[in-house]
Amino acid sequence: MEYIWAPWRIEYIEKPKGNGCILCQKPKETLDEANLILYRGQYNFIMLNAFPYNPGHLMIAPYRHSANLGDLSNQEVMEHFQLVKKSTELLSAVLKPAGFNIGINIGKAAGAGIEDHMHTHVVPRWQGDTNFMPILSNTKVTSEALAATYRKLKAELG
Repeated sequence: MEYIWAPWRIEYIEKPKGNGCILCQKPKETLDEANLILYRGQYNFIMLNAFPYNPGHLMIAPYRHSANLGDLSNQEVMEHFQLVKKSTELLSAVLKPAGFNIGINIGKAAGAGIEDHMHTHVVPRWQGDTNFMPILSNTKVTSEALAATYRKLKAELG
């Protein structure tokens, strides 16, 4: 049997699950690095996913709490997708992925982990970034610490 050592996961496992929406709470705080917020627009923000599929996995979310894309104003939607574009440009410049998965999961049935606050995932992909681990052992190996990815991306944003 092989063991994977991931001591940072214990913080998530033992952390009390609070009430409320993290996509509403985090941007109200002034702890952008601790909260992994990379960029703040007028209507939306970009943050690193704390439990990423791959290094550089970003989420774009509106400040306004809304479960549905259709509830957002035209200005919110326009900026939202401008930040999706900005995210792919940023990741391309810094991490140089071979491609991206970009998606919005609206509703629990669609796989939304935060189902009451819509957000878009931008996941950088590289040739060969999948292997036998997710298939055989339901385990994903992420090759870079969140803090290191945050510093690289934040430096590029200036």
